[in-house]
Amino acid sequence: MYNDYYQLKENPFNATADPDFFFSSKTHSEAVANLIYGIEQRKGILVVTGEIGTGKTTLCRKIFKLSTKRIKFALILNPKCSELQLLQMIVHDLGIETKSKNKYSLVQALNEFLIAESSQGNNIVVVIDEAQHLSVKQLEQVRLLSNLETEKEKLLQIILVGQPELYDKLQLPALRQLRQRVAVHFHVQPLEKEDVRHYIHHRITKAVMDPHESRKVEFTENAIDRIYHYTKGSPRTINILCDRALLAGFVADTYSIDDEIIQNCAKEILYCEHH
Repeated sequence: MYNDYYQLKENPFNATADPDFFFSSKTHSEAVANLIYGIEQRKGILVVTGEIGTGKTTLCRKIFKLSTKRIKFALILNPKCSELQLLQMIVHDLGIETKSKNKYSLVQALNEFLIAESSQGNNIVVVIDEAQHLSVKQLEQVRLLSNLETEKEKLLQIILVGQPELYDKLQLPALRQLRQRVAVHFHVQPLEKEDVRHYIHHRITKAVMDPHESRKVEFTENAIDRIYHYTKGSPRTINILCDRALLAGFVADTYSIDDEIIQNCAKEILYCEHH
C-alpha cells in the first residue's frame, strides 16, 4: 500500500525469510562462519538455536545462497512426523527414488546416493528447521544417519535449527550419544541496540527504487530507541513494528518516522498480541 509513496520496489519489512535482506550483525555473521566451517569440514551434526524471530531460517537460506554448487541441500520445514516419515521426507527432498518405503530400503538408498555424490566431490547437507519438535526417537534417527561415513569423512551433514528448547532436549540422558556428535552449536542472539539502526537502514536501502532519492523514508534516533525498547532486538518483531510504522507514516503523509508513531504502532501491536 505504501510502496509507491516511499518509492519502494518491495516491502522492506516483509516477515518472510528472504536471504536477499540478510543483515550481517555480529551474531549472524558468526553463525554463518560457524555453519560454513562445519559444512565444508564435514563435521556431521551442527546445531543452531535462538529465540523465536531471531532470524534462524533467514540465516539458513543465506547459507544456501553462499554455498558452492558442490554442496547440495535438503530442507525439512515441518518435522512433526514419525521417524520413518522424517526419513522419507529427507530422501524425497534429495530427489532419491526408491520403490520400497521401509526404513531399511530408505537408508540403503540414501547411503548409495551419498557415496555416489561423495565420489563426485559433492557434499550433502540436510537442514531440519523447528527441530525442537523432534521426538527422542527422531533425534536418535538423526544420530544414526550421521553414522553414514567413509573411512575419511562424514557423508551427510545435518543442521538442526530450533528454539532454545532444542538445546534442553539434547541434554536428555537418552540423547547422550547424539550430543557427543554435535560438532558445532551456535546460539543466535537478538540484535544489539546499535545494530537496530543499521538493520532498519539496510532493509530500506535494499528496497528503495533509487538509493539517491531525496524523499527516502527515515526513522529518527528517538524512533530507533523506541523500536529497540519494544522489540528487544528481535528482527521479526522489528519487521512487524516498522511495517506498521510505514503504514502510519503514509496515512500521516510524512517521510519521517518519529517516536510518537512508533509508540502508537507498538500499542496497536501489543493490543493485538494480548487479545
